Amino acid sequence: MTALDQRTSARQSSLRASNLALVARTVCASARPLSRADVAAATSMTRTTATRLADELVAGGVLGEIEPDGGGRRGRPATPLVPGSRLAAAGLQVNAGFLAVRVVDLRGRVVAESLEYADLVESDPAATLDRLGALSARVLSGLPEGLRLVGAGLALPGIVAAATGTLLRAPNLGWSDVRPAELLDPAAVAGLPLRVGNEASLAARTVAEVAPGRPGPFPDFVYLSGEIGIGGAAVVGGEVMAGRHGWAGEIGHVCADPDGPACRCGSTGCLETYAGRDALLAAAGLTPASTPAHLAELAASGDGRAREAVTAAARALGVALAGVINVLDIPTVVLGGHLAQVADLLRPELESHLRERVLSARWTPPAIHAAKNTPAPGATGAAYRELTAVLADPARWLP
Repeated sequence: MTALDQRTSARQSSLRASNLALVARTVCASARPLSRADVAAATSMTRTTATRLADELVAGGVLGEIEPDGGGRRGRPATPLVPGSRLAAAGLQVNAGFLAVRVVDLRGRVVAESLEYADLVESDPAATLDRLGALSARVLSGLPEGLRLVGAGLALPGIVAAATGTLLRAPNLGWSDVRPAELLDPAAVAGLPLRVGNEASLAARTVAEVAPGRPGPFPDFVYLSGEIGIGGAAVVGGEVMAGRHGWAGEIGHVCADPDGPACRCGSTGCLETYAGRDALLAAAGLTPASTPAHLAELAASGDGRAREAVTAAARALGVALAGVINVLDIPTVVLGGHLAQVADLLRPELESHLRERVLSARWTPPAIHAAKNTPAPGATGAAYRELTAVLADPARWLP
């Protein structure tokens, strides 16, 4: 083969891969099943080309087909295309209060999962990851026959160096300079490479996408992950803003009051010392074993201490979020975790603070939304990230 032939073949291969990705993304992004003719129209491909590529993707499991709905029309109905059900990814998560493993397929369905509650503050990284590995091995051993795992991700509540997969620091776990891939048994993730990420950034993906590759209702938003502490992420155009080193989004450690309480990170007055779950419950006179729902009941009934705790949390959130919104011009805020459970209590005072502090509030008032109350969204987001990577280059997964 001549050099010209090689270049021509490479261009053709690259064009095919690009077109396969376009067809896969088009089907997965649609809220309704698409026919091959729909795909051709949406991608400006010829019907023949769209059909050939769709057939390849169906054969490889990236796309699937469902029974057509005749709808009373004459003639043979088109066979609708949907995301495939034979490819899935594993999402793992370690948080201060639990371990989670969740397997999600390309349709966004949870195929298998397990959640194990535990006090992991100041835990030993090796022992904890060994425990997570055992949990993951049990989940993966029960997967349906014929399901193919395409990736595995791990969500951690701290600063992660994505290039090396190193957890640099997780104050609420008490971990520093940990390389999870070196401590987790490869068999626990079916021998797949383990991609490590920040819990809040991965959880934000579950708001940005309602299923892998399918956009959520908000293209741009600030996400707050409420657990023992508070994580955060900024999403623009459906993509999480990573920052220069991948460390962007640590809203929980934005200072709400420099003279405030000491934080586990070593600073003082961080947002999570007022609005983190444990801090919020303690301020209301409740134990860590209590729930945000209990706090909400007390505050709604007029309990003075509970209402003061909610007011202080809303004020701190207002200070921290106003700074973020003023800098980034993203007026949509989505509260997750325990913050979502008390969003209705926080909203009036929080919106009042934001109207006062956000310069553009007169024209675009900040809006506060609550995320779905689902456990371990970071695990789901870790799986979504692996599946979205398949849609970016489905040719890798075809026979």
